[in-house]
Amino acid sequence: MKNSINSRSTNIHHIGLFNTDFRTSATNHLTSKTAEILPEILFITTFPPRECGIATYSQDLIKSINNKFKNTFNIKICALETDTEKHQYDESVKYILNTDQPNSFSNLSEKINANNSIQMVLVQHEFGLFRNNEAHLIEFLHKITKPVTIVFHTVLPNANEAHKENVQIIGQLAHSIIVMTHSAALILKKDYGVDPEKISVIPHGTHLVPHSDKDFLKEKYNLSGRKVLSTFGLLSSGKSIETTLDAMPSIIEKNKDVLFLIIGKTHPSVVKQEGEKYRAMLDEKIQSLKLQNHVLFVNAFLPLHQLLDFLQLTDIYLFTSKDPNQAVSGTFSYAMSCGCPIISTPIPHANEVLSEGAGIIIDFGNSVQLAKEVNRLLLDNKLRKNISANGLHKIVPTAWENSAIAHAFLFEKMGGENIKLEYKIPEINLDHIKKLTTDYGMIQFSIINQPDLESGYTIDDNARAMVAMCKHFELTKDKADLEYVKIYLNFITSCLQDDGSFLNYVDEDGDFTDQNYETNLEDSNGRAIWALGYLISLESILPVALVQKAKKTLERASANVLKMHSTRAMAFVIKGLYYVNSKEKSLKNTVIIKELADRMIQMYKHESKPNWNWFESYLTYGNSILPEAMLCAYLSTGDTNYKAVAKTSFDFLLSKIFNDKSIKVISNKGWMMEDNSTKIRAIGGEQPIDIAYTILALNKFSKAFNDPEYTQKMKIAFSWFLGNNHLHQIIYNPCTGGCYDGLEDTYINLNQGAESTVSYLMARLCIEKNAKRSLKLNPQNGFQKEVYAKLNHKKTLA
Repeated sequence: MKNSINSRSTNIHHIGLFNTDFRTSATNHLTSKTAEILPEILFITTFPPRECGIATYSQDLIKSINNKFKNTFNIKICALETDTEKHQYDESVKYILNTDQPNSFSNLSEKINANNSIQMVLVQHEFGLFRNNEAHLIEFLHKITKPVTIVFHTVLPNANEAHKENVQIIGQLAHSIIVMTHSAALILKKDYGVDPEKISVIPHGTHLVPHSDKDFLKEKYNLSGRKVLSTFGLLSSGKSIETTLDAMPSIIEKNKDVLFLIIGKTHPSVVKQEGEKYRAMLDEKIQSLKLQNHVLFVNAFLPLHQLLDFLQLTDIYLFTSKDPNQAVSGTFSYAMSCGCPIISTPIPHANEVLSEGAGIIIDFGNSVQLAKEVNRLLLDNKLRKNISANGLHKIVPTAWENSAIAHAFLFEKMGGENIKLEYKIPEINLDHIKKLTTDYGMIQFSIINQPDLESGYTIDDNARAMVAMCKHFELTKDKADLEYVKIYLNFITSCLQDDGSFLNYVDEDGDFTDQNYETNLEDSNGRAIWALGYLISLESILPVALVQKAKKTLERASANVLKMHSTRAMAFVIKGLYYVNSKEKSLKNTVIIKELADRMIQMYKHESKPNWNWFESYLTYGNSILPEAMLCAYLSTGDTNYKAVAKTSFDFLLSKIFNDKSIKVISNKGWMMEDNSTKIRAIGGEQPIDIAYTILALNKFSKAFNDPEYTQKMKIAFSWFLGNNHLHQIIYNPCTGGCYDGLEDTYINLNQGAESTVSYLMARLCIEKNAKRSLKLNPQNGFQKEVYAKLNHKKTLA
């Protein structure tokens, strides 16, 4: 007998792959009054415990929408059943539609029309779900008086006339249509004549994963030393698993340690129709080809975390479907997100997402081709890594979080004034911050979410990280933070030179690099002083040794601050000394603040004009730090000239980067020059650090001027991380706790380096602190109440 794993005997350990569920009873409870007035969206779909791909798809989609948005809409479910396929559901399922009973369609349409809470209906459509009852579905769509979205999971080319007519009628009755590939959209337009204005392409969602160590996972599942091939999904003859089995002898010839995992139980519908006939045929083939030691059935409908474990330990994922009309496969979407190099037959989905080096396409049923490509990949580690990286860049934008955003924007468009999107605030997650930090300091870059030690360290990143961890300790009093503060402080002090200046760039061995002597380091020196000043301002809650070390370092570094002439360097110094003065006023620090602020005032007077209220003749990076520094100068000295320039310049900057619903910071693809400030700005090149600095400044201005507009802009700016940007994609990765490095014109830079990740954390902590302050002033403020409740909930759990 072949080896076998079943759901009860497998040694499974939950290892916390996800951090995407941010709900807590304190933050997400809605009063009955609020729940009543939220628009209701009814999903008509198969749903768990029914075991099918669309049921899982809908469950994942609904969960992601609920995790991304709050106080926006209520999603209710109508589960599809048949006379022979019935299940017990939880309270999320409000209606049942038995597709074998014509009266069920008419009864449901009457209930939907009579329910004023239901604003729109979404139908997950697959031809197998409505086999022999498309006419009843069409009649149902005729009767519904609410807007309807149809999600076509399969779009057949070259269909017969009856099928074509059904799809055309459904297309006419639908208010909007969702497909998952561009090829499906093209077929709907060309073959069926569907109005292209109705069609939205929203790719099949996939799960973000932390990319655990492959060797660790193989050891966990007793697969150490094996090269693992895998495929998964509910088993049926359409999967053409025999294509791989026939290729296995040639693969084994060159890879003696290869193992093929066939993950998934037989499709329930197949079991009812023919029992385990297909699995038995595969078993016979395994015996005849003597593959018993190289094939392993995982005969279970796996829980998600275990499935993702198996995919992450897979060396090559195989998709051998023999159906050329299978429009989309969630199975290899999941495999790609786990970093699996994929070999696939040419279904439309594969042709789209595996292009440009993201995977390999073979002909249907071609075992010779399959064996050749598997051997080529197994014997070339570099090629596998390249395909894996290319695949990740292709598939990560289709994360469930982004699918949720795309659906929500469609709902908003259909619902008009009835739907206003409101993003949920994620829990604070320090996982990636800690992953980036060694005993020596914070590593500069990551490749995706794996820290790149060869990139070395910078004082820039460690200074920002020290501010962030000080802020976190200030809010949570988590003593574990202090070890990280100590590491970052030690790194900063190690960069201090005999003349009181700091070097910035350090390699993986702790040696200063030549880049220090090729680059102007004034801004880096300013950031170090800002970080030291912020730490010192928390003297009352931090260990004495940390504070004394920071004071000594700042004392030595202060000797050089008046030599600085970089605008941003001066601004950072002003901020750092402002924080020191906020706890213990020093005449020396005040004199330095005034000297540097006066220089900035002179720059402002020289450059500002009636339509250009700024310190320079251009807007570049880190702009918010300049007006914030002027505000700090005012708060430290009381000089109202600083206050006036701070507010005028900041309001000018805000007018350039905000509209009513979103923020678009100045792009590094093209700075905004005074003489072309009215020109169309470049798309892309937006950095998380600019969003974070803007939020920090907004927080300070909102406190100083008690202006609710600044607080509202903080909320808008933070939503940029959550998907409120021109690509409508997340910048913050809730699974890893990392932040992507940049928003470009057509894509997100998926690397999660120190600058972006720490910038997000600073912004998130600023939102938390502002919420805490605002809740004390206004206990009924919902936004602040949500964030503050998360903090108290976390403290309670601790």
